[in-house]
Amino acid sequence: MKEIIELDGAIGGGQVLRSALSLSMVTGRAFRIKQIRARRSRPGLLRQHLTAVMAAAEVSGAHLSGAHMGSQSLSFEPGAIRAGDYEFAIGTAGSSTLVLQTLLPALLRAPQASRVTISGGTHNPLAPPTDFLLRSWLPLLRRMGGDVELDLVRHGFVPAGGGEVEVRVQPSSLMRLDLCERGEAISQQALALTAGLAPTVAQRELSQVAKRLNWPAEALRPVTIDPARGPGNVLLLEYVFEHVTEVFSAFGQVSLRAEKVADAAINQAADWLRSDAAVAEHLADQLLLPMALAGGGSFTTPRMTDHLRSNIEVIELFLPVRFDCREEGGDRLQIEVLQTD
Repeated sequence: MKEIIELDGAIGGGQVLRSALSLSMVTGRAFRIKQIRARRSRPGLLRQHLTAVMAAAEVSGAHLSGAHMGSQSLSFEPGAIRAGDYEFAIGTAGSSTLVLQTLLPALLRAPQASRVTISGGTHNPLAPPTDFLLRSWLPLLRRMGGDVELDLVRHGFVPAGGGEVEVRVQPSSLMRLDLCERGEAISQQALALTAGLAPTVAQRELSQVAKRLNWPAEALRPVTIDPARGPGNVLLLEYVFEHVTEVFSAFGQVSLRAEKVADAAINQAADWLRSDAAVAEHLADQLLLPMALAGGGSFTTPRMTDHLRSNIEVIELFLPVRFDCREEGGDRLQIEVLQTD
């Protein structure tokens, strides 16, 4: 009888489940998880998590139990990874990007090319917006050898959803990436996306960016999206460096002044810039799995986070790797992926 990996979902949120699904498909190792999202206000599988589970099962021909809304335990036994032309609908504004990232490691190892269309939220406050994948994460994945093309077909904000992303994946092997320095600063820009809102929202956000960061007018871009996709608003700050591009985001809410939205994104960026680390906390989370699958790599980030810690714990259960984490001063942590066999 094959060994089944046992996981306690209480060590983190939905990321524990998503990483387990990705790793299970790639390694062929079955897992059982209990207490899924146990510490969240709405524990168990929500629509986005259930979509990721069902999508992973379809891509890998998996046997499942416990795959239903609200479930706090799940068993997943994968079969062979299958290439295909897949379509998945979340049915809410749940994050399309997180479902996509669950599937990508497996599709990179599929026997042929695949195309995946996912509908749902593309700009969700609890997940990386699609712009982050396009500008920050995917360029690094391509540098590692991943042949992936992503299109944002239609925006989808909370609560309406209705967005769509399409990805094309060619089978490819990942190679080691070392990303310990940002390199020289190249450019920066702020984009204020609004759908179905007054133009003054974007104007006020960008004015706050200009005021606090002293950026010139040409670096400030209001972007108006089809009102039918709204209401919705996100401010994106993009910093392009020689070796990495970082994207920081903050989302408009009914009770939040536009200036406060801008401040939230600016404060995230300031924390990273002050640290001298190559990648901020969200990108750090998302580099762990591809680097582990590549069998090695390293990066620097400002500090250890709960997300990083729980993701490391899950990855080390599935793969013969360990993560060497060394503090290099008060605001710079180097993480290196090492093979153990």
